[in-house]
Amino acid sequence: MTNRKSDWIALFVLLILFFHADVVFSEDIKSREEGKKYLSGVEILTGNGFGSLRSNQNYLLYPLFINFNFDLKNSIGRKFNKYPGLLQFALEPFYSYAWSPDTNMEIGNNFVIKAGILPQGMKFQPYIKLSAGLIYITQDTREQSTHFNFNEYAGLGAHYFFKKGVAFTLEYRYRHISNAGIKHPNTGINTNFNICGVSFLF
Repeated sequence: MTNRKSDWIALFVLLILFFHADVVFSEDIKSREEGKKYLSGVEILTGNGFGSLRSNQNYLLYPLFINFNFDLKNSIGRKFNKYPGLLQFALEPFYSYAWSPDTNMEIGNNFVIKAGILPQGMKFQPYIKLSAGLIYITQDTREQSTHFNFNEYAGLGAHYFFKKGVAFTLEYRYRHISNAGIKHPNTGINTNFNICGVSFLF
């Protein structure tokens, strides 16, 4: 698949997730009146990111992610209530401090779908994530002609609940940045992330 096609697919997915975010928020307002809850947790995640640029320099980051998790099983229909694992939509604002090749930053927001692999209630809960989002980078690169870009990532992680409602989280994610062909060059920047943090379950 060409880079331009993958950019437009990412943009399409982003629009769907953005629309679903509005649905989730409207359902959350209704839930307060009905005594239900949809906001199911908050995660504070950090770690390091590393990638390579065409200038033969490393792109190195220290990110901070804040996840606001919403329970999809309550918001998209009863048939999903029988799914035994986590099934969540998350808003993930983030900031990254870039320290190589130059001192720079990233700021943006991701729209995330997370699905658990094992049943909820277990101390160890592995999961997968898929995400699309918006990002602004201050780093000038040969890969990207624009500072405003789109980003998508796939992640694999796990929660370990060491006490009720509080978990230690480990995660790996692979991220791609591009601008959907708005301006060239647009060859993209790929980054690997090793992440850890604390998750609070409501």
